[in-house]
Amino acid sequence: MGEAAAILPDKLFFKIGEVAHITGVKPYVLRYWETEFPRIRPQKTRSQQRLYRRKDVETILLVKKLLWDERFTIEGARRRLKEVAGADAVEEELRSPRGDKRVAELEVVLKAAVQRADAADGRARESQKRLESLERIVVECRKDLQALLSFVDSP
Repeated sequence: MGEAAAILPDKLFFKIGEVAHITGVKPYVLRYWETEFPRIRPQKTRSQQRLYRRKDVETILLVKKLLWDERFTIEGARRRLKEVAGADAVEEELRSPRGDKRVAELEVVLKAAVQRADAADGRARESQKRLESLERIVVECRKDLQALLSFVDSP
């Protein structure tokens, strides 16, 4: 939403008329979209006047693009917004200090898992060598048993 940030005035809140002017969407359409898209949640003053946050305006610009430019249905646009919200949340979480901590924790877990896998791989190779050795012993024992049986069966 870099383009949206470029055209939005540096304000915290926008009245519905300002949002209509910025987005090119009529106020009645904005009010309708509020009912269809839960991410658009303007606050209301005591006189019930809508105050849209910057994030609301950016969402409206995205909804407009999805519906008018990309020809999504309302339902399709709703689904796309959920996808974008999920990706934004993951990206935001990873950028946060808590996200950095989580990434560090996951790196430790991954390193431990790799070490366990390497150790298991080493044990598996050792077990394979033992098994091959035991197979050779079994083959030798069979030969010895066959020789013994031949000796016992001979008159």
